[in-house]
Amino acid sequence: MKLSNSEMSLMDIIWEKAPIKSGNLVKEALERLGWKKSTTYTVIKRLTERGVVHTENAVVTALVGRQDVQNAESRAFVDKNFHGSLPAFLSAFIGNKQLTQQEADELRR
Repeated sequence: MKLSNSEMSLMDIIWEKAPIKSGNLVKEALERLGWKKSTTYTVIKRLTERGVVHTENAVVTALVGRQDVQNAESRAFVDKNFHGSLPAFLSAFIGNKQLTQQEADELRR
Protein backbone atom coordinates (compact mmCIF):
# COMPACT_ATOMS: atom_id res chain seq x y z
CA MET A 1 0.00 0.00 0.00
CA LYS A 2 1.48 3.28 -1.14
CA LEU A 3 -0.05 6.54 0.01
CA SER A 4 0.61 9.82 -1.74
CA ASN A 5 2.01 12.70 0.30
CA SER A 6 -1.45 14.30 0.50
CA GLU A 7 -3.07 11.03 1.57
CA MET A 8 -0.40 10.49 4.21
CA SER A 9 -0.86 14.04 5.52
CA LEU A 10 -4.58 13.52 5.99
CA MET A 11 -4.05 10.04 7.45
CA ASP A 12 -1.74 11.52 10.09
CA ILE A 13 -4.69 13.59 11.30
CA ILE A 14 -7.11 10.66 11.07
CA TRP A 15 -4.78 8.35 13.01
CA GLU A 16 -4.40 10.99 15.68
CA LYS A 17 -8.09 11.91 16.00
CA ALA A 18 -10.12 8.90 14.77
CA PRO A 19 -12.93 8.41 14.86
CA ILE A 20 -13.44 11.97 13.64
CA LYS A 21 -16.44 13.70 12.12
CA SER A 22 -15.74 14.72 8.55
CA GLY A 23 -16.55 18.36 9.35
CA ASN A 24 -13.95 18.36 12.12
CA LEU A 25 -11.48 16.69 9.76
CA VAL A 26 -12.07 19.50 7.26
CA LYS A 27 -11.29 22.05 10.00
CA GLU A 28 -8.14 20.19 11.05
CA ALA A 29 -6.96 19.94 7.44
CA LEU A 30 -7.55 23.66 6.94
CA GLU A 31 -5.60 24.55 10.09
CA ARG A 32 -2.72 22.10 9.65
CA LEU A 33 -2.45 21.71 5.90
CA GLY A 34 -4.10 24.83 4.53
CA TRP A 35 -6.55 22.69 2.54
CA LYS A 36 -9.92 23.78 1.22
CA LYS A 37 -13.00 21.75 2.09
CA SER A 38 -13.17 20.28 -1.42
CA THR A 39 -9.56 19.06 -1.24
CA THR A 40 -10.17 17.28 2.05
CA TYR A 41 -13.32 15.58 0.76
CA THR A 42 -11.53 14.52 -2.43
CA VAL A 43 -8.76 12.86 -0.43
CA ILE A 44 -11.28 11.24 1.95
CA LYS A 45 -13.09 9.82 -1.09
CA ARG A 46 -9.84 8.42 -2.54
CA LEU A 47 -8.88 6.85 0.79
CA THR A 48 -12.36 5.35 1.13
CA GLU A 49 -12.26 3.89 -2.39
CA ARG A 50 -8.87 2.34 -1.63
CA GLY A 51 -10.12 0.78 1.62
CA VAL A 52 -7.86 2.85 3.85
CA VAL A 53 -10.67 4.60 5.73
CA HIS A 54 -14.35 4.00 6.32
CA THR A 55 -16.89 6.80 6.40
CA GLU A 56 -20.30 6.29 7.93
CA ASN A 57 -22.72 8.92 9.19
CA ALA A 58 -20.08 11.57 8.43
CA VAL A 59 -17.56 9.89 10.76
CA VAL A 60 -14.17 8.86 9.36
CA THR A 61 -12.37 5.86 10.82
CA ALA A 62 -9.01 4.41 9.80
CA LEU A 63 -9.14 0.84 8.51
CA VAL A 64 -5.37 0.62 8.11
CA GLY A 65 -2.88 1.40 10.85
CA ARG A 66 0.10 3.72 10.53
CA GLN A 67 2.50 0.81 11.16
CA ASP A 68 0.88 -1.22 8.36
CA VAL A 69 1.43 1.63 5.89
CA GLN A 70 4.99 2.19 7.05
CA ASN A 71 5.76 -1.53 6.78
CA ALA A 72 4.33 -1.76 3.26
CA GLU A 73 6.14 1.35 2.07
CA SER A 74 9.41 0.17 3.61
CA ARG A 75 9.13 -3.21 1.89
CA ALA A 76 8.34 -1.52 -1.42
CA PHE A 77 11.36 0.78 -1.02
CA VAL A 78 13.71 -2.13 -0.31
CA ASP A 79 12.23 -4.13 -3.21
CA LYS A 80 12.59 -1.25 -5.66
CA ASN A 81 15.97 0.12 -4.63
CA PHE A 82 17.79 -2.94 -3.29
CA HIS A 83 16.19 -5.79 -5.28
CA GLY A 84 14.47 -6.95 -2.11
CA SER A 85 17.74 -7.42 -0.23
CA LEU A 86 17.45 -6.30 3.38
CA PRO A 87 21.20 -6.80 3.97
CA ALA A 88 21.99 -4.55 0.98
CA PHE A 89 19.63 -1.90 2.35
CA LEU A 90 21.12 -2.08 5.85
CA SER A 91 24.63 -1.89 4.46
CA ALA A 92 23.77 1.23 2.46
CA PHE A 93 21.88 2.75 5.38
CA ILE A 94 24.60 2.15 7.93
CA GLY A 95 27.48 2.93 5.59
CA ASN A 96 30.80 2.64 7.40
CA LYS A 97 29.24 3.10 10.83
CA GLN A 98 29.77 0.30 13.31
CA LEU A 99 26.64 -0.99 15.06
CA THR A 100 26.59 -1.10 18.84
CA GLN A 101 25.78 -4.44 20.44
CA GLN A 102 22.41 -3.03 21.54
CA GLU A 103 21.56 -1.96 17.96
CA ALA A 104 22.57 -5.38 16.62
CA ASP A 105 20.44 -7.13 19.25
CA GLU A 106 17.47 -4.90 18.42
CA LEU A 107 17.81 -5.67 14.71
CA ARG A 108 17.92 -9.41 15.43
CA ARG A 109 14.67 -9.16 17.40
